[in-house]
Amino acid sequence: MAQQERAIRTRLAVVEAAARVFAEHGYVAAKVTDILRIAGVTKGALYFHFDSKEALARGVLEEQTSYRPPVQEVKLQEVVDLAMSVAHRLRHDPILRAGARLSADPVGRDHYGSAWSQWVGLLTEILEEAGRRGETLSHVVPREIAELVVGAFNGVQMYAQLETDLADVEYRVSLLLKNLLPSIASPSVLLRLDLAVDRGARLVAEQREERVPASV
Repeated sequence: MAQQERAIRTRLAVVEAAARVFAEHGYVAAKVTDILRIAGVTKGALYFHFDSKEALARGVLEEQTSYRPPVQEVKLQEVVDLAMSVAHRLRHDPILRAGARLSADPVGRDHYGSAWSQWVGLLTEILEEAGRRGETLSHVVPREIAELVVGAFNGVQMYAQLETDLADVEYRVSLLLKNLLPSIASPSVLLRLDLAVDRGARLVAEQREERVPASV
């Protein structure tokens, strides 16, 4: 068991180190030697988990999309929560920043894929359930809206990255949702949604507290 736990910690250390290097340099310019140095592991330990730089990039993307928003009574709130949580984590989590850069890389993504399709898939599932519950307007096609949200989010994220180094990304994503959701949500549901700028920060803090074991 101890050996398995060490392997899990090593893999996470490698993924986090790779994310830092990818986020700073991009896929093409990233060097495995830099990842080894930051992770503090041997080449053998790295290649035990990832046999190439492409595999490292895929590992970062898989880790990025492992997040799921908390279940809510109103399913459209989960759409908001996913967007706002990711926006908040972009400012603090190198894995999210690396995933965003890797997914938008027109050269690298041909080798390792992109997280966009996974985000679209998750949002489509949530929107389909929201539709079954009568939360969305009659014209809404879940897949189309999911692709629209992912595309618009990435545009807003890139704008905030270039203009303010992500300092105002949560405000910009909140503004996006406030303007987009009236064309998606039924009026009664729209009034119930929490679109506050700090929504993502509050959710991430709550989940962090849930993971901390209570002191005896």
